[in-house]
Amino acid sequence: MGKISITAVMFSFFVSSLLGPMLIPFLRWLKCGQMVRSDGPAAHLKKMGTPTMGGVLILFSVTATSLLFIKDYPRIAPVLLLTVGFGLVGLMDDYIKVVCRRSMGLSPWQKLLGQLLVTGIFVWYLTCYTDVSLAMKVPFLPGRYLDFGVWNIPILFFVTLGTANGTNFTDGLDGLAGSVTLMVAVFFSVAAIGSSAGIEPVTCAVAGALMGFLLFNVHPAAVFMGDTGSLALGGFVAGCGYMLQMPLYIAIIGIIYLVEVCSVILQVGYFRMSGGKRIFRMAPLHHHFELCGWSETKITALFTIITALMCLVALRAM
Repeated sequence: MGKISITAVMFSFFVSSLLGPMLIPFLRWLKCGQMVRSDGPAAHLKKMGTPTMGGVLILFSVTATSLLFIKDYPRIAPVLLLTVGFGLVGLMDDYIKVVCRRSMGLSPWQKLLGQLLVTGIFVWYLTCYTDVSLAMKVPFLPGRYLDFGVWNIPILFFVTLGTANGTNFTDGLDGLAGSVTLMVAVFFSVAAIGSSAGIEPVTCAVAGALMGFLLFNVHPAAVFMGDTGSLALGGFVAGCGYMLQMPLYIAIIGIIYLVEVCSVILQVGYFRMSGGKRIFRMAPLHHHFELCGWSETKITALFTIITALMCLVALRAM
């Protein structure tokens, strides 16, 4: 089992790191340049034109690696389905925005419909073709589960969409979403190996793919993952959470995703209720710290360290 995990990490890392130098020039040729908000931090203006849609690199590496092991590890199929499905929704959104030059990309309803469809397929596969229960392990109470009966499926939709969009909001600084999710992928790998859940090839593949991607995405980034990568990673986190019966743990290991999405909700809600006042200088939260004078590398390091510590807390809670 240890050899399989190491092989998955190494293979995915090499695919990601070797394809990067080929993909980035291709994205430049397609003119897949990042568009930067004029009302955002001034330091981001220099990122204008940096290739985006780099999440294709993550998707390809994870898929190629997972297909090597899927025959012997069929339980990786639902995780791969949710990862690739959400990634394709993000890819369509990115393609419309940066290639077709439609700044809004998919409409909010189109994006939501795509995410609901992918999540529905995941639920169907999970309930019809696996023996995985939707009952959830309770952190710090070994052997205890929460089962909401008929409400399990609506809760699954809420958790999956919330996680995917929280990951999407986290993707706003060089290396941020990749570094945070790398910690989460390592946690899921340890949990999967320890419980013999049979999904470690895909968790290790994501860890390897992110290490390779970060070679090109750390500050100053040569490529951004775009919605292609951030939504795919959100789908991965939610998929692993449910395959391990650990969706409640996402609130612990994904604390950064949760804080980022909550900062946006609070900002928008308070802005409307107060007639234009703001809680933060800018949302999501990482932009608030930027406008307070923090560097991108400092924010990324802090959020990654917090995630690593919370992953240790989650391991203790198992």
